[in-house]
Amino acid sequence: MISDYFYRVGALTPTKFWINNVTKEEAKMAIEAGALGCTQNPSYTWKMLTHPEYGDYAKKVLAETLKESDDDNEVACIFQRKLIAEIAEIFMPVYEKTNGKHGYVSIQGDPIHEHDAQVIIDEARRNREISPNMMIKIPATKAGIEAMDVLIAENTPLNATEVMGMSQALQLCDMYKSITERTKTRPVMLLSLITGIYDEWLQKDVQEKGIEVNPDALYQAGMVIAKKVYKTMHDRGTELGFIGGGMRGLHHFTEMVGGDVNITMNWKGHAEELLKLNKPVVSRLFNPTQDVVLEELLAKLPEFNKAYFENGLTVDEYEEYGPVKYFWESFVSAWKNVVKTIGEMR
Repeated sequence: MISDYFYRVGALTPTKFWINNVTKEEAKMAIEAGALGCTQNPSYTWKMLTHPEYGDYAKKVLAETLKESDDDNEVACIFQRKLIAEIAEIFMPVYEKTNGKHGYVSIQGDPIHEHDAQVIIDEARRNREISPNMMIKIPATKAGIEAMDVLIAENTPLNATEVMGMSQALQLCDMYKSITERTKTRPVMLLSLITGIYDEWLQKDVQEKGIEVNPDALYQAGMVIAKKVYKTMHDRGTELGFIGGGMRGLHHFTEMVGGDVNITMNWKGHAEELLKLNKPVVSRLFNPTQDVVLEELLAKLPEFNKAYFENGLTVDEYEEYGPVKYFWESFVSAWKNVVKTIGEMR
């Protein structure tokens, strides 16, 4: 029997549960458990092709898609749209029941060409045709921000992803305010701070560089940034919503409970485990960071400083910032595997 954990979280706090990279069956179970939205990233198609239960169906869909284009990369894009359209359909009742407040499924497409703003814009417009509850997911890099500038004015629901620090978050908030005041459009826009991936990358970086840092302080690094970003957005009265993404541990959900945030996670390993544990709901987001922890991180980790301070990165540096590049490379690897598979199937 499924527990009521996420419903209790929703009843006691404004914190919301989103699901990530799901099969159709997982999407249905997630909604039953209280999920209000869904994110799908560029690695989704490869995950489905290699899924032990879903792989045969995904390969059948891909085989049919081969007939629609001679360009292997375009086939990969069409294939992704077909699979995610099925998930969007499953979430449509949530979208309709809440009058478009919830039930969005965000799609982040071809990562190989996401350095070109016009390619992002063109793909976004095609992806929006899938379903009314389709949200366009775009990286907060220089090209991505240029594309979002156009799409906000077109009233496109957006998920600004690959946000790893304060400078990216604040630029997005300022951009949204400026454009919406000028155009009078008010599309739903969410900012995805990829806390879990940031922590994963930072721990690797510390290990590779042989930096001696208190492991208890290092464990909190992503959440220290998340708390600062959330508080700053709240204090500024920004209209952007907040997503915590890239979950790598249960604390990336439980430590965010209490905030008006959407936390996205995989079904297996995270959502299932939280449902199983069914822990008491405790608001933790507003617990202050200990001075000794912040001092340790700032003193020993230059890469943490880049994410923590408002002027830590320039827009030209976003794309090459370690955790952003690390996340992007994982998407490119998965996408190339799909394109390679398409070539082999031909």
